[in-house]
Amino acid sequence: MDHKLITTAFSIDGYSVKQNLGVVRGIVVRSRSIFGTIGAGLQTLFGGNITLFTELCEKTRQDSFEIMVQHAQQLGANGIIGFRYDANEVMSGVTEVLAYGTAVVLEKV
Repeated sequence: MDHKLITTAFSIDGYSVKQNLGVVRGIVVRSRSIFGTIGAGLQTLFGGNITLFTELCEKTRQDSFEIMVQHAQQLGANGIIGFRYDANEVMSGVTEVLAYGTAVVLEKV
C-alpha cells in the first residue's frame, strides 16, 4: 500500500472512495526491559529527551501502523482514511498503542 494514500483526513485530493471496507486496526502492547527502565530512570536525572522511551514509543507506533496496513491490505484496500493513534497504560510500565482508521478502495479521479 502506498503510504501517501493513508491520511488522518476523510478524503484524499485526486481520489474518490469507491468502496468503504470498514475499520482496520493494529495493536501492540509493549514494556521496556528492566535494564531499559533503569537506563531511562538515569536519563531522567539529567532532564531532557529520554531517548530510551522515545525509541520505544516510536517503534511501538511504527509496529502498530504496519499491522493496521496489513489488516487493510487483507481486506483489499488500497488506502486508509481517518487514521488515528490511541495509547493507554495497561498496567504500570506496560503500554498499549492502537493504530486505526477506515480501510477504503480509492479510485483516481
